[in-house]
Amino acid sequence: MAEEKQQIERKKELTFRGKTIEELKQLDIREFAKYIPSRERRSILRNTDHIENFLSKCRKKLEKNKPIKTHDRELVIVPELVGMTINVHNGRVFERVMINIEMLGHRFGEFTQTRSQVKHGAAGIGATRSSASRSVK
Repeated sequence: MAEEKQQIERKKELTFRGKTIEELKQLDIREFAKYIPSRERRSILRNTDHIENFLSKCRKKLEKNKPIKTHDRELVIVPELVGMTINVHNGRVFERVMINIEMLGHRFGEFTQTRSQVKHGAAGIGATRSSASRSVK
């Protein structure tokens, strides 16, 4: 009984499609593509060189302790990016995105909103029929 409780209390190791993050990081980008949905798989297979260039830039920036910034919102997240913090441009500012294992196979743009939430204020002059009789001043 006590042994079962200890096994339950152990933190569940995060996996992606049955593979641990260490196993995924050892895979080539093209091999990792086999584990993700078809649309992202095709994007990775077409843009392997683009993804590898981005990863090499990330490594250089990490060595210099500089923030990693990108405008490339359609780039697919691969295992080598897990644990990094990347600033993704949303059209106005760069938003910080911390990459974790659940984000694998998704795109950067899914984690930064381009449109802000609409916050309606009070009605202005002329917005309602009761304010039609008021003066503009």
